[in-house]
Parts: sequence; C-alpha cells; structure tokens
Amino acid sequence: MLDVCLLGTGGMMPLPYRWLTSLMTRYNGSSLLIDCGEGTQIALKEKGWSPKPIDIICFTHYHADHISGLPGLLLTMGNAERTTPLTLIGPKGLIKVVSALRMIAPELPFELEFIELEEKQQTIQLNGYQIDAFRVNHNVVCYGYSIRILRAGKFQLEKALEQQIPQHFWNKLQKGETVISKDGKTYSPEMVMGPERKGIKLTYCTDTRPTQSIIDNAIGADLFICEGMYGEKEKESKAVQYKHMTFYEAAKLAKSAEVGELWLTHFSPSLNRAEEYMPEVKKIFKNSLPGKDGKTVTLEFMD
Repeated sequence: MLDVCLLGTGGMMPLPYRWLTSLMTRYNGSSLLIDCGEGTQIALKEKGWSPKPIDIICFTHYHADHISGLPGLLLTMGNAERTTPLTLIGPKGLIKVVSALRMIAPELPFELEFIELEEKQQTIQLNGYQIDAFRVNHNVVCYGYSIRILRAGKFQLEKALEQQIPQHFWNKLQKGETVISKDGKTYSPEMVMGPERKGIKLTYCTDTRPTQSIIDNAIGADLFICEGMYGEKEKESKAVQYKHMTFYEAAKLAKSAEVGELWLTHFSPSLNRAEEYMPEVKKIFKNSLPGKDGKTVTLEFMD
C-alpha cells in the first residue's frame, strides 16, 4: 500500500491557512517528496510525519514556491542524525540550483545524489518506486511525475513442480532473480510467475497548461493530483497567459485519462473557497475533490 499526503495546496506564496503545494508518499519504509517550497517542513510537522525517512525528493521546476524550503529541510534531516544518501531528481540544472541554495546549509552528515532530467520522458527505479517523469508546459522547464508501485504476478506452484525446479530457488524466483543450479541449469522468474498484477499509480502535475503528455502519463491512475490555479471561469485567459490551469481544464484531463479520483491543488492566493466551484467541476469529472492541506489517503493493491 502507498500512503499519500498532500502537505500543502497553495501556489506562489504560503498563507496563514494554506502551505505551498507539496506531496509526500510513504511505501515500505521509504518516503518520497515532490517539491519543497517555503514552509514545507512545518506542514510535515503539522501532519506528524517525519522527514528523516525521505529518501527521494522530486522537483517539478525551480520557481521559489517549489524549492525554496529545501535548505531548511536538509538541515532538519541532518539534525535528525540522518546518514544515508538522499536522492534529488529534477530538470537539468538541479546541481547548480541546489549548490546555490546550500550556501546556507553547507554541512550535512549525508550525501546528496542527483538525477538531472534531460529527456521529455524518463523512468527511474528507486526504493520500490517506479518514477515516470514527463515534460509539461510551463514558462520554464517543468515536469510532472507518475509514481508507480509495480506488483509481480502470483507464484505458480504447479509450474514449479512440473518443471522440477528445486524448492530452495523459489524465493529468489519470486523476487525476480534468475538463478543457476550447480549442474548448470538456468531458472528464470517467468518460468514460475503469472502475469503482472495491477499495481498502484499516482500522477502529480502542477504549473502547466493542459498537455497530451499529462493524459498519456495519468491514464488509469488511482489518484491524479493536478493544479487548479483558478476556479473562476473568467480567469481562463490569465491561466493561458501565465501557463497555469483552471479547475475545469484539470477535470477534463482527469476525464480523458480515466483516473480513479482527482484532487485539485496549487490554488491562487486570491482563491479562498475552492469547494464553491466543485459542483461545476463535478459535471465534467464526477470524482473530483478540492485539495486541502494534510489531505491523506492510503492506496491499496487490488485483489
């Protein structure tokens, strides 16, 4: 299962009642964070989740409201006696940006490892997560992310017995390993494993106009968290100008991608009551919900 928490839902600046947009997931003892604007670690403390197990931080882009909270978070993680490496993922220029921010956090008791995204679509496997990064359309280079927990097929006992595969190899085969016996016989996972089962998929994107890449990457997602900068229909031209989205554009993407549920996020500072616009949004995509700071769900594997 995958724990998901929308730590904050605000765009541009933190407000007394709304932290900046950030997402955290927890899976099998490893936590992943997407974006880290000013005040993100306060949002974490309010939720009661620890920053110490964060092993991966993904950045959509390098506007301040998505990365300026990083130095403080790194220092907090260091003070929590973290010693294992932390992996940072983001658009090209990540090392340069983080190095500049670290002028105020120069000494850490753990290493930083960097993965800079250069392709329009890249897949990274880390700590049980499959991270699919995809380019979107903002006024700077920006990426969305799909986080997937893959699920292997079931072990087929009858096939193992039929092929006389030694029992002491079964566990390794179930873990996806190929093994060779002392007499030179090779046994591979596909000899005993059934077809891959449905896993868990979460898609997250913000600071973008609607793009086909979002639909392609969000298809079938259990949860789609998407920017809805503006709920007011009259602000559509403003969304176009600054390369953001309205609630209604996000709902159309959710409908096209046939996702399980849509959470809206990255609200304009001038937008106070997102729920007031939801009746119209639900006419486009029924399973739409306004994001709220600290909103949490546990995504389970289906039988």
